[in-house]
Amino acid sequence: MTYQGVLTKMVTEFGSPIQYYLVFENDFLNMNQLLNKQITMQFVKYQCLNCGLDKPIFRQGFDKQCFYDTASTGDWIMRPELSTAHLGKEDRDLEYEKKVQLQPHIVYLANSSNIKVGVTRKSQVPTRWIDQGAHEAIEIVEAPNRYLAGITEVALKDYVGDKTNWRKMLKNDIEDENLVEWREHLKSYIPNEAKDYFIESNTETNIEFPVIKYPKKPKSLNIQKEQQYSGKLVGIKGQYLIFEDETVFNVRANEGLVVNIAVS
Repeated sequence: MTYQGVLTKMVTEFGSPIQYYLVFENDFLNMNQLLNKQITMQFVKYQCLNCGLDKPIFRQGFDKQCFYDTASTGDWIMRPELSTAHLGKEDRDLEYEKKVQLQPHIVYLANSSNIKVGVTRKSQVPTRWIDQGAHEAIEIVEAPNRYLAGITEVALKDYVGDKTNWRKMLKNDIEDENLVEWREHLKSYIPNEAKDYFIESNTETNIEFPVIKYPKKPKSLNIQKEQQYSGKLVGIKGQYLIFEDETVFNVRANEGLVVNIAVS
């Protein structure tokens, strides 16, 4: 079977294990069903997720012009503390920013390669944790807007990391942590403006990924450079496809690329 479409991050469904789906315009692949199958991937062209044109992708699936113009790629996306919609102040498109920023946001602890703090919209739990390859996570603050969640994250970064080591995550070189204890430890460092939103009593969420074999030395596939790759799929974790020869492919990092996928 052969499929062609523009890459966007895999859609996930919570379960034991997580179910992964690659959604193209005219096709829908259940990636879990492709485990232990030979997959050949070929780079075809670019397709910006905003304008749809065949222009080199700059970041997050957008060409350079669209990346700097589109409301959904403002600096406040990566740095929530820069959010200003609660003040009625526009960055690129106030209506869009109000819609996204002025809704409940979660500050969380997730353990993918180490414990990290992060922010996501409440509607994106547990999707955000799955995308990061976290095997356990817990909500610690539920704020009414993105700004409050952002300043909380900034305050907690002094005491816990905010980055994932993708190699450790993919090798499954991980240790279980007591996230409830970490939550209690970090409670006193939450800014005064957000203290009322601290979540006192909840338990951690555990996440199981569909992986048959973890790589010992993962090597990242650059499909634009290689043009074509073929290998047996042996796992999916985060937004990575893991192949038997220890090649790994980050689907999310390749958004906006049109690929041809053959399964045998």
